[in-house]
Formats: sequence, C-alpha cells, structure tokens
Amino acid sequence: MKSYDKMMVGVIVVMLLIGIGVNCSLAAFDDAYGGRPWLVEVNRIALVIETDGPDAVDLSGCDYVTKIESYGSDDFYNSSSDYCIREIKGELYRFDYSARILPDLKQMTLVVNLALGVMALFIVIVMLVIRHRVLSPFTELTNVPYELAKGNLTVPLKEHKSRFFGRFVWGVNLLRETMEEQKQRELQLQRDKKTLLLSLSHDIKTPLSAIKLYAKALEKGLYTQEEIQSAIAEAIDEKADEIEDFVSEIVQASREDFLSLEVDMGEYYLSEVISRICNYYREKLALLQTEFTVGAYVDCLLKADIDRSEEVLQNIMENAIKYGDGRQIEIGISEEADCILLAVKNSGCSLSESELPHVFESFWRGSNVKNQSGSGLGLYICRQLMHKMGGEVFAELGENFMTVTAVFVKV
Repeated sequence: MKSYDKMMVGVIVVMLLIGIGVNCSLAAFDDAYGGRPWLVEVNRIALVIETDGPDAVDLSGCDYVTKIESYGSDDFYNSSSDYCIREIKGELYRFDYSARILPDLKQMTLVVNLALGVMALFIVIVMLVIRHRVLSPFTELTNVPYELAKGNLTVPLKEHKSRFFGRFVWGVNLLRETMEEQKQRELQLQRDKKTLLLSLSHDIKTPLSAIKLYAKALEKGLYTQEEIQSAIAEAIDEKADEIEDFVSEIVQASREDFLSLEVDMGEYYLSEVISRICNYYREKLALLQTEFTVGAYVDCLLKADIDRSEEVLQNIMENAIKYGDGRQIEIGISEEADCILLAVKNSGCSLSESELPHVFESFWRGSNVKNQSGSGLGLYICRQLMHKMGGEVFAELGENFMTVTAVFVKV
C-alpha cells in the first residue's frame, strides 16, 4: 500500500509539472505574439516614403498594411479598417492595416488549466477508488494464507461491497471450510482408529492369555493323557484362529476408503475439460521442453463432474511428468460405444509388468519412483473418482511408454 501511495504522489507531481510547463509555454507565446506587429510594417513603410517617396512603396510584401492614403484625398477620412496616422515630411499619411486575429491567451490559459485540472482530478479520483475498493480489501486478504498455514480455519473472510474479490473470497472461504471439514474428518478417523485398536487389543488379550496358559501347562507336563493334549491343541488352534480374525479386521479396516471423495454429477462438453488441461499444462510442459500433443476429437457431452474429471486428468498428467523421461506426453481421444476414452501416454516408462496391477492401490509406489516424492495416492484417487462418476480407469505398458486411460460416459 505504501508503494501505491508513493505512486499517487508521483502522479500528482507529474501533473503539476505538466501544468507548469504548459503555462510557461503559453507565457512565452504571449511574449512573442502579444504586441502590435503591424506597427513594425508602418514604421518601415514610413521610412521608405521619407527617403524614396510614396511611389517607392510596395505593399505586396506586407502582412498587415493594406492601404496608404495621403492627406487631401477624398478617401482620407473614409476607412472601414483599423488605421493609424503618420506625419512624414510635413504631410499626413493614413495607414490602413488588418490586425491578424491573435488568440486570446488569457482565455486559452484558463481553458487549458481547467482541462488539466479536470484530468488531474479524474486521475486522482480513479486512483483513490482503486486504493479504497481494490487494494485495501486485497491487503486484508494478504494474511489469509498465513492464517490457514497456522491452522486458523474458523474465522470466515469478510465480504466487500465492491465485489472485485467476490469470487476469490468465496473460493478462499470454500477452501477454508473444506480444510476445516477435512480436519474434523481426520480427527474423527483418528478417534475411530484409536477406539478400534483399543477394542481389538482388548479382544486379542483373551485368546492370547488362554494360549499362554495352555502353553505353560504343557511345558510343565500337567497334561499327560493324549486325549487331553489333543483337546488342548485344538483349543490353541481355535484361539489362534480368533487372533487371526482380529488381525484380519485390522487389515480390513486399514484398507477401507479413508478419503471422502464426493462428486457432483452433471453434464459438460468434452472440449471444456480438454481446454482446462491444455491451458494448465501447455506452458508448463513448454518450460520443461516436453513435447505435448492432443489428438483430434469430435466434441460431445459427457456425464460426470467436470471439476473431478479435471482432477483425474491432472493426477494422470502429473504422474506422466514425474515418472516419464520428459520427452513426450500425448493425450489421445477415442470413442467406443457410449464412452469417451482419454488416454495420457508418456515416454520413458521403466515400470515392470509385474508391478502394473498395483498402480491403482493406495500408498503403493513402484520401483521407478527413484528420488521422486509422493504418497502413492494419485492413481488410487483417480480410480475412486472414476468409479463414483460411473467410469473407469486402467493402465497399460508398451515399449518404453506407459498409457493411463480414463473412460467417461457420454450423455
């Protein structure tokens, strides 16, 4: 804001300097043309008459003097123009002249200064409006990312009458609410996990205690009869099965969907999502010097959530960028039955065939990750979203390339 205030002061100073310069120019013009230039010609002609006589006068080169009359002529007292009288060698002469219409510099100066003043006032008002309705609300938003980073998710952003940042404020509020909901879901998940672990650990203690009791009894030789030993072995096996069931519950709980992925089904044109992806990645891939091509297609209506569809394609594209060799990425578009297939193909894939079936599992990362960071959730989320939108996603390997295809349902 301080920089903007300095800029406003600079604009005002420049406008003042312009006004001073214009007024100085008008003053110089007044000095050059504000006198009576026709008197110069009158004096020059009078000198010619005095030295050479009236017959030597040539008015063709005069800019102001139009006629000369000597005293005694019939027209000496008749003149419809401006004139002046000079006595030359005892004789009177009348010099008619036509004064050129010079600008009224005072009026011109007033008009110019008024115009400059109005323009300066308009610029200052516009800058003040920008300061009050655009920059001031934006300055209030500068601390929002820091508050979100610190976990302060409870205070909503204030709406402004200007509406310049209406969509932005709405989006940040939506982000804040989403983060707050995710935080609550995470806390609930942690509580549920803790409750589950406590419950299962308590349940496991009973069969485990029985197994340990049977083992000590056998160790001390308390049971010598074969029938009793066989019964104890069966009991131990049953308790072990109970423990195995509890462990299976833990494994099953860990595999359950831990992400709340909601979709808002609707209809949109294929060109819309393709345009979004191209606008986002064309410049990015150009900077990476990666060849990026999009195949030809016929526009049609798709039945899905356009934002979630974009998220799916972005996850696939990010995988192609991260795990490819950076030479080429291609989006192929084809049609089968009532579906549209969007296939993202990247060069330089080093994933093995044995690993391909696991690429859509949660938290799974292949042997080709190298030093790339990641969570192993990108393609897992893609599959979950595509299933919720009634579509599918699959991957296939070729010679030195990998293709991930998302199948969307047509309307």
